[in-house]
Amino acid sequence: MTDRLTLALAQLNPTVGDVDGNLDRIADAWAAAAARDADLLVATELAVTGYPPEDLILKPFFVDRALTAVTRFARERLSDRGPAVLLGTPWRDNDKLYNAAVLIDRGQITDVRLKHVLPNYGVFDEKRLFAEGPVPGPINFRDVRLGVMVCEDMWVPDVAEALGESGAELLVVINGSPFDTAKYDTRIGIATARVTETRLPLVYVNQVGGQDELVFDGASFALSKTCRLVAQAASFAEDLVISPWRRAGADGWVADGPGHPHVAPVAEGDQAIYQAMVLGLRDYVNKNRFPGVILGLSGGIDSALSAAVAVDALGADRIHAVMLPSPYTSRASRDDATEVAELLGCRLDTIDIEPATMAVTRQLAPAFAGRDPDITEENLQSRARGLILMALSNKFGAMVLSTGNKSEMSVGYATLYGDMCGGYSVLKDVYKTTVYRLARLRNGLLPPGCRGPAGRVIPERVLTKAPTAELKPNQTDQDTLPPYPALDDILECLIERDLGIDDIVARGHARAMVSRVWHMVDRAEYKRRQAPPGVKITPRSFGRDRRYPITNQFVSQL
Repeated sequence: MTDRLTLALAQLNPTVGDVDGNLDRIADAWAAAAARDADLLVATELAVTGYPPEDLILKPFFVDRALTAVTRFARERLSDRGPAVLLGTPWRDNDKLYNAAVLIDRGQITDVRLKHVLPNYGVFDEKRLFAEGPVPGPINFRDVRLGVMVCEDMWVPDVAEALGESGAELLVVINGSPFDTAKYDTRIGIATARVTETRLPLVYVNQVGGQDELVFDGASFALSKTCRLVAQAASFAEDLVISPWRRAGADGWVADGPGHPHVAPVAEGDQAIYQAMVLGLRDYVNKNRFPGVILGLSGGIDSALSAAVAVDALGADRIHAVMLPSPYTSRASRDDATEVAELLGCRLDTIDIEPATMAVTRQLAPAFAGRDPDITEENLQSRARGLILMALSNKFGAMVLSTGNKSEMSVGYATLYGDMCGGYSVLKDVYKTTVYRLARLRNGLLPPGCRGPAGRVIPERVLTKAPTAELKPNQTDQDTLPPYPALDDILECLIERDLGIDDIVARGHARAMVSRVWHMVDRAEYKRRQAPPGVKITPRSFGRDRRYPITNQFVSQL
């Protein structure tokens, strides 16, 4: 009977649809695992197709391509002498399509386990894509009974309990679990519950990388049967963790080796948010093959932080910042934008928008005759900026990076076809108060994997001056919005927590303010439907997480 088992946790960054490229990454990890005498390489959920494949999976020829590639991969690329491979792939059986874990050993597909619990909440939509598999039984791998689960199977007690009752000795979970600010602690808590219930050790392998709005933070881990953390992979980076185990008689399988063989630090709090933004932008730009990004640099906090994230994600040489002053742009804003670009080391050009706005104003003068200037003229400035940035993008190929934050997007404090122009937004799910925290964090810390300069990158005056769109004289955000600390608390209650007016008022907010903010959020839904994608940070982001009717009279009845 086997008394030692060495697992290699392959925390990889796949690309959705790149079947051959994803299998190449697994093959590279397999070679590295073989060099370290691993017995089994464990990859992630749908590692072959990338996760989530969404409606690609409904195309039969796409699934055929994946299944053919997996069979060829097993036969041609894995030798008899190396480790076996457990990976995630779509699987077809009796004309039904499943989300599956496949074991490849000695060049053959020897076992298949089908995902039993299909998530259908938040960003997940698996019930419309896959059939539900039966409750799985253990896989007998070289005299070790592995209880293999696919992601959501771990989140309910039934599957692990059934595996334990069927004789499983070690739980192995393959995952595509996206990041949000509460997710790592939630995963550890759920895994601990399964270990406590079954008295079995658990190995959890998670995908890493950006996929559209989602960022997968990796942070794979292993727990002993006493819930001790015995392995921890890096956050927001590819990693290969070797996790040795030893059979210890009645005690079952225990982590082999002294102390903690591989426990990497886990990014937490604001640092985790910042690293998620960097990774999400980097993968969106690189996987979609943009040469770089272009953004408007206004001298304000949002564009300064967006520029810092962009430089950290891609390097300063791939960032083109543009100052787009109007007659209302202050000298201080011009100077602050210049200083941000100098601190980050990125290119900065200046293009005055006054000629464009004046031309449109003259053209509209007959139609607007007899009417006083209002927000229409303010929006013309924002749209002139969007027009210029999009023209530069068309000419040179760089993607426009939108710089609006979640507070603004929530209440509609953004101009369609103006500052909302762009291919991606790193601040889309980041409230204004968090923007300030992240800026101060970045000034004091260069997180792992970032490509920008160490030290201060955002001037102190940018952090301390009153936020303003500078679309009319002496304008500040607080002319039309509640103070951001109050606004953000109300927004979080409305969006992430679904609280009613009475509950939010009980937190100390004026009823009239709460009602006003709710109405603003409600009226801005049509704008958000037209906004660019952005990194998911909170447990409920706009887009995939929150599906709200545009035509809606509920708020008006409150």
